[in-house]
Amino acid sequence: MRGWHMLREEGALTMARQLPVRFDLCASAAFPPARKGRLSLQIRQDLWRMLQDLRGFSPVIRVEEEGQGLRVSAGGRAAAPFPRLDCEARIAALLTSPVHRARWLARARIEGLA
Repeated sequence: MRGWHMLREEGALTMARQLPVRFDLCASAAFPPARKGRLSLQIRQDLWRMLQDLRGFSPVIRVEEEGQGLRVSAGGRAAAPFPRLDCEARIAALLTSPVHRARWLARARIEGLA
């Protein structure tokens, strides 16, 4: 993906448009095991669609192994001032949306896992 940075660490992947990575706004949620790269791409696309009108917004998605699953932190940079609490509530709602989660996980599923 041109213009995107994929930072890989032991047990984690971070996708960001700009470096250094900065979370001016962020929400997180637990996910079952999945392919980190595919999951981050799917979430980033929907996050961008949702917040593209936020001045200076640049998405960041971090997917970390946590226990038997994953912890996804989604958010990114934004130009101040911005409605942080409203934006973080919208991100949290996106990350817990059953419809979105089902679509994301269908595309990021690991073969052999139910």
